[in-house]
Amino acid sequence: MACTAPKTSSAPPGQSRPRLYVLDGLRFAAALLVVAYHYITLRDGWGEDPKAISSSVYRLSEYGWLGVEIFFLISGFVICMSGWGRSLGDFVASRVSRLYPAYWAAVLLTAAVLTAFPDVRSAGGWQNILTNLTMLQEGVGVPDLDDVYWTLFVELKFYLLFAIVIFRGVTYRRCVLFCGLWTVAGIFSQGSHNELLASWAVSQYSPYFIAGIAFYLMHRFGPNALLWCIVAVSFLLAQHYVHGRLVTNLGAKADLVEEWPARLVILVTFALMGALALGVFDRLQWRWLAAAGNLTYPLYLIHMYVGFTLIALLRHHVPAELLFPAVTAFMLAISWVIHRYVERPIGRKLRQAMIRSMKEMRANSTDQHDRPHTPDPTEVGIRSHAERTGRPKVHIP
Repeated sequence: MACTAPKTSSAPPGQSRPRLYVLDGLRFAAALLVVAYHYITLRDGWGEDPKAISSSVYRLSEYGWLGVEIFFLISGFVICMSGWGRSLGDFVASRVSRLYPAYWAAVLLTAAVLTAFPDVRSAGGWQNILTNLTMLQEGVGVPDLDDVYWTLFVELKFYLLFAIVIFRGVTYRRCVLFCGLWTVAGIFSQGSHNELLASWAVSQYSPYFIAGIAFYLMHRFGPNALLWCIVAVSFLLAQHYVHGRLVTNLGAKADLVEEWPARLVILVTFALMGALALGVFDRLQWRWLAAAGNLTYPLYLIHMYVGFTLIALLRHHVPAELLFPAVTAFMLAISWVIHRYVERPIGRKLRQAMIRSMKEMRANSTDQHDRPHTPDPTEVGIRSHAERTGRPKVHIP
């Protein structure tokens, strides 16, 4: 969700690869899929079956949850790219400054709306709101203020796992090893009944992150049989979990919904990422896609319960066919405001502050044995006296 398309990629010395604008467009499309799924398929804001918007649109929106899987696939690509050649401290500074400013704004906005209009959902009290500001609420058993935040906790797990690679130094071999070990962990977690392993293996979603890493390695170094095997295994495992994801998102209606459209969307997304990795879209330089991509993260964070509340307030006054696009457009406008006046300026300052902090930490963490030793004048005098007299050196406590 919080990934930015790379401006340049690996290229021969003296040359730079063009920005991958297609990633921005793919992220924006994924966000719109999630918005459509929430606003059209779910009843929270409408108070009744929202099929009245359009039966055909309703059927399509039932697969909008796949936007999350697309986000995870892109995240694997971009995080591998952004971690290359960086120290762990720089990576942490980059992720913190990217994730938190817009998230803080979204939490405060959502809390304010749900406090003022609690009909759709309650904010849950100040303790709940404050804990949600950490983005770690799921880890301490506190409910998400907005249901979409669960994906951020999955992203954080991926960042922490991949941070091990960054700490050692990101290399082709270590990335491949990481993909292999995480795949094995995801497989064994299914039957292990080990909650800790299952929690960190996130087997339903790890195939997307892993495939994203493999696609980036293709993009950087070129395709080969090993990378295609990683992608193929990840694709097949992703297909394995489709039914479970349908049940999670549609509940009892999952048995009434065809699975093949979901499987087709996953196939098309993998194909698009493969084409991107091979440079097929390098010449596609539509700058407006970058502007759309900038709205993705704020839109994802604020759209759900703020949008549900607006729908609940206006559903008896505005036809559903107009209300859905109007609320979506309003959410896009707020997303632009958050990006322009919160995410960019605060993110820049937070990143600078984090980098300074990392530098200070490194400077003040130098091993004492590595520092030049400046002898104490008294000690020098005693040592000289010992050398002259041959007596043992006097110990100064």
